[in-house]
Amino acid sequence: MLIQSIKQGTRKGLETTFLLGKIIVPVYFFVTFLSHTPAIDWIARLAEPLMRLFNLPGEAAIILVMGNLLNLYAAIGAIQAISLTSSEILVIALMLSFSHALFVETAVVKQLQVSGLKVVALRLTLMVLAGLIYGTLMGGVLG
Repeated sequence: MLIQSIKQGTRKGLETTFLLGKIIVPVYFFVTFLSHTPAIDWIARLAEPLMRLFNLPGEAAIILVMGNLLNLYAAIGAIQAISLTSSEILVIALMLSFSHALFVETAVVKQLQVSGLKVVALRLTLMVLAGLIYGTLMGGVLG
């Protein structure tokens, strides 16, 4: 009984590890590749005024986009590829806790006969408010 449980747990753990690796590793390589091209600098410069409101560098926009469009694991992969402080990672995590995997989760919500547009608007609003509040507390532009 114990041996069977250990085998089953090990198998499930490895399956989960490989499943997450299929998401995190490619995103990590993609963002790392971008960091060696002018593209990440362009993105950072474009996003910097908005990201400054949250006390984040412009590159953080890539993480927020990955998290919102794909899922949290894609955001984790992107975080690994960009050099951020623990405070910056915390504000990103806080923001993405309200708003992540928007396409997938909106499809689920629509199955419950709820307005997808209202749910997305609410989640994005909460994400922005959380980022503004925490970013301000940490010395952001509004502070």
